[in-house]
Amino acid sequence: MKKRNTWQREAVREALARNDGFVSAQTLFSSLRDGGSTIGLATVYRALADLASGGEADTLQQEGESLFRACSLSGHHHHLICRNCGTTVEIQADAVERWAHEVAAEHGFTRAEHVVDVFGLCAACSAQLPA
Repeated sequence: MKKRNTWQREAVREALARNDGFVSAQTLFSSLRDGGSTIGLATVYRALADLASGGEADTLQQEGESLFRACSLSGHHHHLICRNCGTTVEIQADAVERWAHEVAAEHGFTRAEHVVDVFGLCAACSAQLPA
């Protein structure tokens, strides 16, 4: 069943697209409210969950909090995320896919799913480190 596209969902989708990196629901809610929106926090959470489950948003857990970002790749993919500035690169990782399925099969698991996010420093942040 396809979700109805409400003004609230569209407002969340647009606000998410304006952010380059991952953002919390609270931060997105604050920016929407600062812009004059009457949207509620629970609605922001619901819209983000719907966008994530529909493949329109990526989500990750960082320090116990769910963060979201507009998704540019369709289908299953992974991320390289800068710990310093939050720059995120979406990547396909065929070797990770093979490894995950092989390890699962070795242990008798089927229908394996996984989430892989690689955290490090991007080139720009690495260049700013002292020599």
